[in-house]
Amino acid sequence: MSPFFSNRRLIALLVSLIFLVGIIGYSMSEQRSLSRPEQFIQDSVGVAQSVFTRPAYWASNAMDTIGDIRNVYEENQALKSQLDSHAAVLVERNELERRNEELEDAMELRNGLNDYTVYPAMIIQRSPDRWDEMVGINKGAQDGIAEEMAVITSSGLIGKVREVSQFSATVQLLSNQNAANRISAVADTGSGVYGFIEGIDEESGNLRFTKIDMDADLEAGQTVSSSGLGGIFPSGLTIGEITEVEEDEYGLSQTALVEPSADMQSLDYVMVLEREAGSLDEEIEEEEPDIPEEELDEEESGAEESEE
Repeated sequence: MSPFFSNRRLIALLVSLIFLVGIIGYSMSEQRSLSRPEQFIQDSVGVAQSVFTRPAYWASNAMDTIGDIRNVYEENQALKSQLDSHAAVLVERNELERRNEELEDAMELRNGLNDYTVYPAMIIQRSPDRWDEMVGINKGAQDGIAEEMAVITSSGLIGKVREVSQFSATVQLLSNQNAANRISAVADTGSGVYGFIEGIDEESGNLRFTKIDMDADLEAGQTVSSSGLGGIFPSGLTIGEITEVEEDEYGLSQTALVEPSADMQSLDYVMVLEREAGSLDEEIEEEEPDIPEEELDEEESGAEESEE
C-alpha cells in the first residue's frame, strides 16, 4: 500500500476526532439552546432509557422486596422457635416448682405422722379408661406395702391399696364407683356427723358423702375427714370440703357433695400409711365410750332383776 493512502486514512481519523470533540464541546456549552436535531436525539435517548430503566428498576425493587420478605420470614421463624422454647422452659419450670412445693408439703406432713410408718411412692401408671378408679405406684410388697393401707397426698386422702405385687401396687381411688368402695367418714360439725364416702357424683365430679342422719346439721364449707371406724383408714385424714347438701331420693337420709382436698386429676407423688399396732390399740380405746361405774352397776343390777 502506498504512503499516500496511509496518510489519507490518518488525516481522516484526525479530522473525525476533531469533529467529535467539537460536537461534544458544543453540546456541553451552557450558553446556548439545543437545536431541534439535538432535542430529538435527547428525547429519543430519554424515552429509550425510560423503557429499559423502569422495568429494570421494578425488577430490582421486586428482588429486594422478595429478599426482605425472606429475611423477615426467617427472622420470624427464629423468633417463633425462641418463643416456643421459652414457653416450654416456662412450663417445665412451673411444673418443677409445683412438684417441689408438693414434695415440701409431703415432707412437712410426713414429719407430723408420728404414729404411722410412711412409704413415699410415685405414680407410674394410670389408664385413661380407668382414670377415676385406679393408679399404679412404684412400691410393692418388697417395700412393706400391703393391701388396705391408706394412700394420701400432702393435701389429703385419695384412696387405699387394692392389689400388691413384689415391686408395685394398685391404688383404688376414692372416686372409684365400685359399690364395695365405701369409706367411713365424719364431718366436722362440732358434735361429729358420720356417713360414708361412696364414689363420685358424675355431674359435678365431687365425692358423695352418704347415709347421713336426717337430723344432722350439715352445711357447705364443713370439712370431711376419715373417721377411723372400720379399722382400715386412720382417723383425721382430710378428705375434702362439703359444697352441697340434699336429701336422698327416698327422703330417709342426707347426701352431701364433697370437693376433694387432693387434686385427683394430677397425682405425681403419694404416701402410703401403715398404722402402727400401738397407735391402733390407742385409737380403738379412744373410740370406746366411757361409761361411769355407777351406770355399769345399775345396768348389772337391772339385768339381775330381769333374770329373777
